[in-house]
Amino acid sequence: MHPTTLIGSVQRAMRLLESVAEHEHGAPAKQLARETGLALPTAYHLLRTLVHEGYLRRDKGLFFLGEAAERLSSSGAQEKRRSTIAETLAHWRDAIGVPVYYAIYRDGEIEVMCVSDTPGNPAVEEWADFRETAHAHAIGQCLLSQLDEDARRDHLDRYPVQAITPYTVRDSHTLLRRLDRTRRMEPVFERQEYALGTVCAAIPITMGTTAATMAISLPAHQADRLAAATRQLQSEIGRLLGSLAISISI
Repeated sequence: MHPTTLIGSVQRAMRLLESVAEHEHGAPAKQLARETGLALPTAYHLLRTLVHEGYLRRDKGLFFLGEAAERLSSSGAQEKRRSTIAETLAHWRDAIGVPVYYAIYRDGEIEVMCVSDTPGNPAVEEWADFRETAHAHAIGQCLLSQLDEDARRDHLDRYPVQAITPYTVRDSHTLLRRLDRTRRMEPVFERQEYALGTVCAAIPITMGTTAATMAISLPAHQADRLAAATRQLQSEIGRLLGSLAISISI
């Protein structure tokens, strides 16, 4: 088959998909052919192919988007959310002059979803698995502080407290006491507990049942900048909280 024929078929199929997507309650072949300017036999042929491939489904003579098309839509929406949060973090990184991290607690695990840094302001190297060392870094402590007591203990049973620097909290009892003292939605500060020469702060973001955090890090010799940088990030988050909500489910 000539390449131009293949391209033309794809274009016509995409027009049909777009037309079906505009009809929440489905549409018959004749209407879809009319809306897309296709001859009825051509429309029928393409519609049958799209049904066979799962991009459309047919019910009582009406065509609807199929599971394959919905998966594409879901994937696209997810990619858009990833792009949105990456752009937001890059903006804050440049405005504040620090690496910025975004993490969530999901299914009992800490997941660092996005990190934005520059060669001049590099992110902290993950030299010890972030998921296993929540007790040591600001991101983990911030996420644990948003959980209830049972969820915290469950996490620490699976990932026991261990000293990874001379400044790391020494045992789970001490950590739990610290977390209990943390006021709801206040920043968490950590100084060289995860990585020597680095100080960090994490700001809690709770939306619905999802615990999330935005965090920053600085070299220890710039520790005097940490509080002001954290306040600046808090202010930025407050202004953009609405657009951040969509990214929680990345």
